[in-house]
Amino acid sequence: MTRNKRNRWLAIALVSTPLLIATPAQAENPDHVFQLLSTGACARCDLQGADLQGAHLIGADLRGANLQGANLQSANLEGADLEGANLTSANLTDAYATNASFIKANLTNANLTNATVFHAQTTGATLRGINLAGAETAGSNLSVGGD
Repeated sequence: MTRNKRNRWLAIALVSTPLLIATPAQAENPDHVFQLLSTGACARCDLQGADLQGAHLIGADLRGANLQGANLQSANLEGADLEGANLTSANLTDAYATNASFIKANLTNANLTNATVFHAQTTGATLRGINLAGAETAGSNLSVGGD
């Protein structure tokens, strides 16, 4: 093999190797998304990164669900049970979560801009870095920087 061909193969191998060993990005389980949208119950489901924008999740059972990075913009979560759910970096902009339970949920870096979160239960929730700009939180103990 000539030197140029060997160098070309070496360059191809060096560029291709990371593509072959890269781990796939975490994504929601499509079966879990279907289950949630069709039944309103998906406790302990993997919904990481799911696009649930505008979803009607009134009274949904999402206890212990992984909603990390999920898009819940304009979703209706009225009365939803999110106890112990992971909502790290979730987008809840313009969401409606009146009477929802966020007990022991992780809302680290969640975006609740312009959300309506009246009378939500947040006992034991992790609230570090949440964005509450323009949010309505009457009757809830939500505050920026809380634990």
